[in-house]
Amino acid sequence: MRYDAYCIGNSIVDIVTEVEYDFFTKNEVEKGVMTLVDEKRQLQLMKAIDMEKSKMTGGGSGGNTVTALSQFGGKGFFSSRVANDPLGNFFLEDLGKNGVGTNMNLGTAPEGHTGRCLVMTSPDAQRTMNTFLGVNSFFSPEHLDEEAIRNSTYAYLEGYLVASPKGLEAMKATKKIAEENNVKVALTFSDPSMVKYFPAQMQEIVGASVDLLFCNDEEAMIFTGTTEVHEAREKLKKIAKRFVITLGANGALIFDGDTFIEIEPYKVTAVDTNGAGDMFAGAFLYAITHNHSWAEAGKLASLAASKVVSQWGPRLETATMRKILSGLTA
Repeated sequence: MRYDAYCIGNSIVDIVTEVEYDFFTKNEVEKGVMTLVDEKRQLQLMKAIDMEKSKMTGGGSGGNTVTALSQFGGKGFFSSRVANDPLGNFFLEDLGKNGVGTNMNLGTAPEGHTGRCLVMTSPDAQRTMNTFLGVNSFFSPEHLDEEAIRNSTYAYLEGYLVASPKGLEAMKATKKIAEENNVKVALTFSDPSMVKYFPAQMQEIVGASVDLLFCNDEEAMIFTGTTEVHEAREKLKKIAKRFVITLGANGALIFDGDTFIEIEPYKVTAVDTNGAGDMFAGAFLYAITHNHSWAEAGKLASLAASKVVSQWGPRLETATMRKILSGLTA
């Protein structure tokens, strides 16, 4: 089977909850970034929130992106690690429900704990994440599906994997297989903390170049050592053949290899920014693999991201995704 995108990343079940501003100081949580924590620390935080008002969804950066691509009608494949536990079953059922192919199954899954992420959304709609990786820490090159990589248009690498030595190996192995088989390589920086705290590992993945880079303005400036987006975009030309810089409420900036394309934002009231970048990437990958121009891809991605930030959780219903697509192509 041919796939539009072969994705690798952490299998994470999101626990999405609302918190007040004082929650962060009371519980010594760094606001606005993703922080890796051990199970003990995460359980402490889960006791501090109102679990009855929280929502559980399939998550993870790469998982969200490949699900979005599939919901629009694309063909996606996801390799990762889940444990043989209830959350692992929940995650795999969610992939299947959304038509995403995978080489994971509970029968061969290890004992242990499937990864979970406590997504704390503050009144300013900013998401703060504390993630316990569980068995994702052991995701390595042996868990890849080489045939699926070879049969894909893009190999999409989740930036969060640089935090794990084995995950970094899996990223490098995926990129190598892709390049040897003329499969384009797409990379997302995933979070400012990954670029800030793992710069050498991220540089290893970028190497000479990647075909398509997804990042936000903060990540772009951190990686390039600049303080202005217009400076960052010029430096990004040297490390990515094409790239997308998302600008939050100001839309996005696309470099298609020749020219810059400015994507206007869709004005909405944001209530939860969790998953906005993942949705943008999934919609964008769908569009460019289905005969849409890069400008059209940016428009679709911007619209889809605006819909996801106006509701709770990182994903939309498939019916909503199809309505978004029909609006673009009408």
